[in-house]
Amino acid sequence: MEREDNRLVKCATVSLIGRPSVGKSTLVNTICEMKVSITASTPQTTRNAIRGIYTDQRGQLIFTDTPGFHLGGREINRRMQEITVSSLDDSDVVLYLVDAKRQAGDEEDAITEILSRVRVPVVAVINKADILTEDEVKAAEAYVSSKLPKAVLLKASGLKDEGVDEILIALFSFAPYGQLLYPEDSYTDQNLEFRISEIIREKTISSLTDELPHVIYVEVADIEYSEADSEVWIRAFIVTERDGQKGIIVGKGGENIKRIRKESFKEIKRIFPGSRLNLDLRVKAQNKWRNNQATLDRIFRQNR
Repeated sequence: MEREDNRLVKCATVSLIGRPSVGKSTLVNTICEMKVSITASTPQTTRNAIRGIYTDQRGQLIFTDTPGFHLGGREINRRMQEITVSSLDDSDVVLYLVDAKRQAGDEEDAITEILSRVRVPVVAVINKADILTEDEVKAAEAYVSSKLPKAVLLKASGLKDEGVDEILIALFSFAPYGQLLYPEDSYTDQNLEFRISEIIREKTISSLTDELPHVIYVEVADIEYSEADSEVWIRAFIVTERDGQKGIIVGKGGENIKRIRKESFKEIKRIFPGSRLNLDLRVKAQNKWRNNQATLDRIFRQNR
């Protein structure tokens, strides 16, 4: 796409990589100024490669927020590694986030080993700078410099929106010139149902403390609009594996599901400014309709 001065804009695809809970989703949300990826204290909450889109007069950056890199023998961990690594192949630049509150270990070494072989530029960011000591920052800088001497090294806080401008400057410096891939007002390429389901899943995960979050997903069954009344109706289900797990999400006297609905409502309402929102949120077990293949196929497509 050409601007009024007839110059091509810069446009780049950016793959994010980092250990679980390093703050990738928070940083993408801050840059795009909208909820693109879910954020929660529970590691591995990002199950899909989420695209966030940032556009200004310099051009456009398309972010792929991948699952936190995690070593381990479980199938889900291997699958997350595949998604993380494969996203690097198609990117123009890699944004590598480091959490200096945690010492570098096998996972960090595995990531830097991969990044040492990529052919695209790497921008390394020491994230969560607002809570780091000077010694922690120096230790992280020394580690990254020793492993990736050619990487651009910055520090920032995605949560506090500090150092984000410097990150954008570095990313745009590596971006090739070309056409915008998305309209200027886009901030994600995910469909509406997926975005709503991710918001609800985030609020559900945040309300729980055991292993249950990793086995739940969200089905958005219906979205109805009334332009005449400026009203939106959404019916969604938090789906568990077994009946016995439903009570954990519902909570005593329904208090937990009420809290999940309230927090989800606030986030989803931002998607429909100026409209009255009705959110019907319930919990059901997968084994109730396991034989309904059409339903299962729809849920798989939504969450893959």
